[in-house]
Amino acid sequence: MDHISPVIWQFLVKWMTTFALFPPEASKIAPQMDALYFFMVLVSLIGLTIVILLVTTFSILYRKERHPVATQIEGSTLLEATWTIIPLGLFLVMFVWGALIYFRVYTPPANAMNIYVVGKQWMWKAEHPGGQHEINSLHIPIGKPIQLTLISQDVFHSFSIPAFRVKREAIPGRYTSVWFEATEIGTYHLFCTQYCGTNHSAMIGEVVVQSPEDYRKWLAESTSGMSLAQNGERLFASLSCNACHNSRPDARGPSLASVYGSKLALSSGGSVIADDAYLRESILNPSQHITQGYAPIMPTYQGQVSEEGVIALVEYIKNLNSDYRIDQTLNTTDLLPEGEGKAAPPKGGQAAPKAASRQTEPQGVVKP
Repeated sequence: MDHISPVIWQFLVKWMTTFALFPPEASKIAPQMDALYFFMVLVSLIGLTIVILLVTTFSILYRKERHPVATQIEGSTLLEATWTIIPLGLFLVMFVWGALIYFRVYTPPANAMNIYVVGKQWMWKAEHPGGQHEINSLHIPIGKPIQLTLISQDVFHSFSIPAFRVKREAIPGRYTSVWFEATEIGTYHLFCTQYCGTNHSAMIGEVVVQSPEDYRKWLAESTSGMSLAQNGERLFASLSCNACHNSRPDARGPSLASVYGSKLALSSGGSVIADDAYLRESILNPSQHITQGYAPIMPTYQGQVSEEGVIALVEYIKNLNSDYRIDQTLNTTDLLPEGEGKAAPPKGGQAAPKAASRQTEPQGVVKP
């Protein structure tokens, strides 16, 4: 805010905050968002003032009493160019300024800590990498970039933290993300700003910004005992996904070790980057993208797995660096039907390994 007097700026911020007209600036991006907002307000006020003055002046100077007979006034090229070029320049400044902020908000830094947030009627559920779970609450450390990976389990929601100047839609069937870095310790409001049903107004929560020490203490006290990746590994083994996805030469599915972030060749002749969205799609809709060299024999678990289960599997695959632990479990989970070839598609496209069929509540699989 070098171009604005610090005294004036602090007065505006404190006055608006005190009278609840303006939320506090509690993130790194907030001052930049506010600067653009106030610039737009200032331009609008100046434009409004000019229009009012011109209308008032012309109404007085050219009223009927002074000019009972209308006079034809020819246009002025200079005047028309002036009132076209100046507003156009101002609009372009606002466009470029807004675009730069937009790309910064939606391009998280490489060292950002990722937290998954699932929206559902009518609550927010946060999933921390360490296995901590929160309902309508989000604990974060100050001074640490935080990336939120959002998805909705039912209808459209919109995750909004006014004090951080961030808002991002949570969309069914698709991951979206936004990031921020908190700069002030405290508790801030969390809202859903997309009408999502009868109890939309109750879909609120709080974001608790803590010091690094307090945040580490909260993590230790709130842990469920298993991280997201560990929960995903247990689910991966319980569904016998390792019976197909292992390092054996005759494996019926590709190895998933270090697959995250890699470029995969598809049977259709194209290629795809194995990111979060691809892993999720491969779990719920495995026939969408078939890995080159493998048959479409994997069943779908669409509608049978919760978003939390998918998140755990995705997090496990993202952190899977080798097949060692997968291969170690094959002695107890290798229960595939004998004589079933790798390239033979199942009848009806929905057959699953016997081990998976014995699970009482299958929650997810991964794509061949």
